[in-house]
Amino acid sequence: MTSRRRVPARELAALVGGWKGDRAAGYAALAERLRLLVLDGRVPVNALLPSERELAVALGTSRTTTAAAYRLLRDGGFAAAGQGAGTWTELPGSSTSGGAQLPWPVHASGVAGTPDGRGDLASAAPEAPPQVHAAYVAALAELPRYLPGHGYVSAGLPALRERVAARFTERGAATSPEQVMVTSGALHGLRLVLEAVLAPGDRVLVESPSYPLALDAVRRAGGRPVALPVEDGGWDPRAVAAAVRDTGARAAYLMPDFQNPTGHLMDAATRRAVGDILARAGCTVIVDETTAELDLRPDGSPPLPPPFAAFAPAVTVGSASKTFWGGLRVGWVRGDPALVRRLTVARAVDDVASPLVEQLATAHLLGELRAVLAARLPALRTRRDTLAAAVARHLPGWRTPVPPGGLVAWCALPTPSSTAFAAAARPAGVVLTPGPRFGTDGAFESRMRLPYARPAAELEAALARLAPVWRELTGTARLDDDEVLVV
Repeated sequence: MTSRRRVPARELAALVGGWKGDRAAGYAALAERLRLLVLDGRVPVNALLPSERELAVALGTSRTTTAAAYRLLRDGGFAAAGQGAGTWTELPGSSTSGGAQLPWPVHASGVAGTPDGRGDLASAAPEAPPQVHAAYVAALAELPRYLPGHGYVSAGLPALRERVAARFTERGAATSPEQVMVTSGALHGLRLVLEAVLAPGDRVLVESPSYPLALDAVRRAGGRPVALPVEDGGWDPRAVAAAVRDTGARAAYLMPDFQNPTGHLMDAATRRAVGDILARAGCTVIVDETTAELDLRPDGSPPLPPPFAAFAPAVTVGSASKTFWGGLRVGWVRGDPALVRRLTVARAVDDVASPLVEQLATAHLLGELRAVLAARLPALRTRRDTLAAAVARHLPGWRTPVPPGGLVAWCALPTPSSTAFAAAARPAGVVLTPGPRFGTDGAFESRMRLPYARPAAELEAALARLAPVWRELTGTARLDDDEVLVV
């Protein structure tokens, strides 16, 4: 029998939170909360849920309610049950479920949304620029010279490694192609690095809030995330020193360039100070530069700081996904040549090598980087500003700091309603990721990450669609053009 982690009733009740405040019928509201927890990864797939009676006691409700909620989960493919085996979580489409269409984070169509605002307001991934199609055309023209070979280039095509190394050097961190390995996306590179440097139980310093899939990767590699608060003002070297000293963290995962989700940018002095602290502690620094090229600061701003690796030893992961297009599935790792060789051998049991056509296309796109950014960055500025204005207009009491770069806004809600709002938005056709998904311990219930990757008109339509959902959830009403709280 497959071993399943049991979720204690008290732990699940804490995650479910104030579900009784939802306007839906009790069992339906509870089922929706549980479904969202599975989708967001806060309750793992294949986890054994408490019995109906245990959960009812923990929630202070009836067993009839919990039994009906579990039944809705099973009907939707989010749970399964066996005689004497209890109820466990699943995703639609898995072996024992009914095969319903799998919702976010897996998209069947690859389409972010529709003009009326429905769709994905969770993924921070823009559409492809025109240069992507041209890059594939050029890649296919080059492909014949590679066809006589076996097609496996585990460290990556030399042409792409050279382009990536040249870009690091141009930005201020001298890099040779031998220091670069091509991966199938930044997350793939991060996972390879974590598995190479961590032992089970090692503590890993992570920003709080942080990128959820990176937190998942740390846990999957056997690491124990240690939160480093960065929400207010960014990185404090004294806090970094204290965290490493108190926890003995063996590695640190940082996003110094337009951090996801806060958008913070680490200045050069802080990079040097943090790098020195972590180097003295013998802590392996893993830097995620996925959004490093998406500088949305006003014209005339000071130049971006050099890469973190220019100040201190670090392993850097990057990606073509945010700069160019997520469909490329090409990323890279920059490290010392010995680590690159080690990672190249390690990936043999994973995916062997990244696809050649995508590597060729990415090499062409890096040659067109300035042209891509010249169009992409102004468009993202417009979308960012449209989102901020739409939030202010449609969601009363929300505070939306304007980030200096990246693809997301980290909004502050007037009430701790993030999970409830995400659940209520789904029937309205809008997919949101609640704030607690970005924390290590269920924090950030008063935060919501809103990407501005979709066109400005779609963002405006999505926020207009969410406005009545928010009013219904929080008891606000619209009077003329103003939002006022009903008391």
